[in-house]
Amino acid sequence: MLTAIDRSRLDDSVIKEIARQVSNLYKSGYEIILVSSGAIISGIKELNLKEIPRDIPNKQAAAAVGQSHLIGKYERHFKKKGLKVAQILLTHDDLSNRVRYLNAKNTILTILSHKVIPIINENDTVAVDEIKFGDNDTLSAMVANLIEADLLIILSDVKGLYRADPKLNPAAELIPVVRKITHEIEMMVGDSKSITGVGGMATKLQAAKMVSLAGIPAIIVDGKSEGIIEAAIIGEEVGTLFLPEEDKLSGKKHWIAYTLKSKGRLKLDDGAKCVIISNGKSLLPSGVIDLDGRFESGDMVSCIDTQNREFARGLVNYSSKELKKIKGIHSSRIEDILGYKIVDEVIHRDNLVIL
Repeated sequence: MLTAIDRSRLDDSVIKEIARQVSNLYKSGYEIILVSSGAIISGIKELNLKEIPRDIPNKQAAAAVGQSHLIGKYERHFKKKGLKVAQILLTHDDLSNRVRYLNAKNTILTILSHKVIPIINENDTVAVDEIKFGDNDTLSAMVANLIEADLLIILSDVKGLYRADPKLNPAAELIPVVRKITHEIEMMVGDSKSITGVGGMATKLQAAKMVSLAGIPAIIVDGKSEGIIEAAIIGEEVGTLFLPEEDKLSGKKHWIAYTLKSKGRLKLDDGAKCVIISNGKSLLPSGVIDLDGRFESGDMVSCIDTQNREFARGLVNYSSKELKKIKGIHSSRIEDILGYKIVDEVIHRDNLVIL
């Protein structure tokens, strides 16, 4: 089980309650990993800053100062329960590289084998936009998929997913179970964000969607409620439960679609889109109308239709420089144009994921 914690400020009483519940569950036989933010917020307090820094160097300075205070709080409360903790700091690069991805998995599993609670956070001291997860909801979903967790619990500041914003409409209805995250459900939360500018309900919903496609259930609950993690584990009706998809993605395809960052976009004609979605075919150069971005062979790119809507992602076999020369032509002409041919397919169907 993996629990994601998103706090706009470091509340020692909340951390103490989390440590109490996790300790009880651990002693009952559960293996639990925590994904927790809070380093920057803690650092702001220590540096006597009046607000969250806007520039990256000051954010990184705050994270560097605050991370030790954050892990210190967890360490102190878990030590009282007779448990040890381990700090793991990740960037997006650590999970987008397949070798480092597997190494991170082995490290986490080894820590668990030593009866230690892993506490994971984004490495904000070095992360820039190119290597950031963006929020800890996304990070928690990626880690859940990485370790093949049985359940993802996301601790929020509301009881779960509502049909309207409960802060604006007190009569808003809580949705207890979501069987499939549809476009209509995604539209209900818009692009909501937390006080820190990241990690609102929209990102929590996307995190739930990511793990559901990996066959992992997720639940969003109010992290301030006493005993809420234990209640979720034993199956009490709390928060909003997101059921896993029956036709889950393979580990490799989930990694392609939801861990890698897109390096470019390929615009495909209607025929190519149809055979990819309906027949599960590979993408050939003849189906590519246009492209943008700079990418190399092996990079992940997004596939968009003529209405500029993304419908697939995949690992490309040709660089953007090469593809500009062969887009729209038959595969038999690739060698005549480039002087060589790697393969017939721009993206092979084994490396292509329909969204």
